Amino acid sequence: MDILVVGSVAFDSVETPFGQADEVLGGSATYFSTSASYFSNVAMVAVVGEDFPVEHEVMLKEKNIDLAGLQRVKGGETFRWKGRYEYDLNQAHTLETHLNVFESFSPELPEEYKKIPYVFLANIDPELQLKVLEQVENPKLVACDTMNFWIEGKQDKLRELLKKVDMFVINEGEAREFSDEASLVRAARHILDCGPHTVIIKRGEYGALMFKDDEVFNAPAYPMEDIFDPTGAGDSFAGGLMGYLANTGDLSEEGLRKAIIIGSTMASFNVEAFSLNRLKDLTLDEINLRYKAFKRLTHFEEL
Repeated sequence: MDILVVGSVAFDSVETPFGQADEVLGGSATYFSTSASYFSNVAMVAVVGEDFPVEHEVMLKEKNIDLAGLQRVKGGETFRWKGRYEYDLNQAHTLETHLNVFESFSPELPEEYKKIPYVFLANIDPELQLKVLEQVENPKLVACDTMNFWIEGKQDKLRELLKKVDMFVINEGEAREFSDEASLVRAARHILDCGPHTVIIKRGEYGALMFKDDEVFNAPAYPMEDIFDPTGAGDSFAGGLMGYLANTGDLSEEGLRKAIIIGSTMASFNVEAFSLNRLKDLTLDEINLRYKAFKRLTHFEEL
């Protein structure tokens, strides 16, 4: 395996101005793994209940996602999230959250997972993220995500985590909240000072910003005509990003720039349908064509 991801697997019920879907497959680890699987082999660590359908496992395995780290709790129910989006699709309104078996999730890595070189700590309790780092052995790259819940409730543990990771992926609202800075540039500098050498700020329909040393890269979002469901877009972005990096091994600034565009490419496909319905059946030709379209979006010649 090339990439280890630790995160959530969930059933989502989502309503947007363009439709709704009930009890569909979701979760940070699921979106990440499916996206990354187009570029690298992925090992997933997560937890589900006894109600998790076998067909979902079959789909993930068909994407060459290793599920030896997927815990199934007898008698338990899988994590469920219900949310609604208005026309501002950058903001989800949570209607219901039922953690179920995810509430007592304690990630334990199978022995063969401990030496995987690329590690992504998806949006879970920073104490659990730190626990994972205690189990891995000399990873080449560690990246993590978070959310405002942990920023507000466990910021001390989050800051401890940031001293141990190479890359922090965060959305713009969370970056401002964590740093107490209105300017994203100042926010990024604050986060870099906490430990990671690369900060990537997700900006939804406005793209993403990368800060590394004294360099800044501004990646666009793909201009979408039809957006059905933005759920999982950030995790799909991270999956494409990490999948490309694990595939190439190129951690230079140029390699990171390409990886961000790959991530943006995967996120653009994700929003075209509910759940994983678009993401799971992509072809490499489709991915390549959209990557080239991203390049055309911002290409210009020197004066």
